[in-house]
Amino acid sequence: MSGNVADRLTVGQLSERELLAQIFPRLANSSSVLLGPGDDAAVVAAPDGRTVISMDTQVQDQDFRLHWNNGYASTGFDVGWKAAAQNLSDINAMGAVATGMVVSLTMPPQTELEWMRDLTEGLSRAITELGADRCAVVGGDLSSGRELVVTVSVIGDLEGRAPVLRSGAEAGDRLAICGALGRAGAGWALLESENSISSLNADQLALLDSFRCPRPPLLAGPAAARAGATSMLDVSDGLIRDAGRLALASEVQIDLDPGVLRELARPLEPAARLLGRNAVDWVLGGGEDHGLLSTFGPRSALPPGFTVIGSVRSKADNDTNPAGVQAPVTVAGQRSDVVGWDHFAD
Repeated sequence: MSGNVADRLTVGQLSERELLAQIFPRLANSSSVLLGPGDDAAVVAAPDGRTVISMDTQVQDQDFRLHWNNGYASTGFDVGWKAAAQNLSDINAMGAVATGMVVSLTMPPQTELEWMRDLTEGLSRAITELGADRCAVVGGDLSSGRELVVTVSVIGDLEGRAPVLRSGAEAGDRLAICGALGRAGAGWALLESENSISSLNADQLALLDSFRCPRPPLLAGPAAARAGATSMLDVSDGLIRDAGRLALASEVQIDLDPGVLRELARPLEPAARLLGRNAVDWVLGGGEDHGLLSTFGPRSALPPGFTVIGSVRSKADNDTNPAGVQAPVTVAGQRSDVVGWDHFAD
């Protein structure tokens, strides 16, 4: 933070009009926005005639911390970037393209103005750098409260395509991932550890960045839809949990390839040794990388960037399994002890 007096102001020292004056100039526009912030509502083009919409919330000390065990302090930029990325990823997972974003921000009065400015910058930079060229922040809401809460809604355009649902996977399909698995989970574990930032090497710091500012592959969703993906899902709560959601919605069983999982875990091994953890567990259960999990028919060509990590089977295949495994997701036919993230678990 600079020594400028304005930078040391808190949001409680400004009026709502003055706060908005700090936000609006930092927001980019896009060709999809017909009327942006400033009126009671925005107007966004919907040339397809249908609108895809998603919403997600980040709550202080539930979804992010201002201060971590290892001394790192979450910046407003981190929180803004992540809020944008996770919502853009949900639109991507439907095979759509984001066209507009609205943001609701609740802040304690003592929140520093610079933190709010940084959050706005994180939102805008994520939209630009992740390639959501048709999207812009078009409005939202400001409120005062006891803790920081950031809620983002994103709308999107299917561009004439059918939405790709979780429920379309069929026996014989291949399961593929585009984007990272386990990196954000490893980064979160490092932040929660007692290992100071100064003690981490470049590769370990990069894992922290994967958690702080995830990079979902936003061009992959429409590409997968055009390639005939039968189902898709954003991996936000861990591979094992989100693949299970896809399997249950499609009424199939998914079996993961342990060899591919080990390869995906290889870059995480140094962090796993430092913390005494199993790197494959991060690949299976670490969420918030926001990779794109998709299924493709056996004759479909996979778009660039996708890696096959498993197969889709009929539930009836379990009838011949001597172990009687009935889990929606298995690893080489065996149930995994990894469960992934649950917001309401103890």
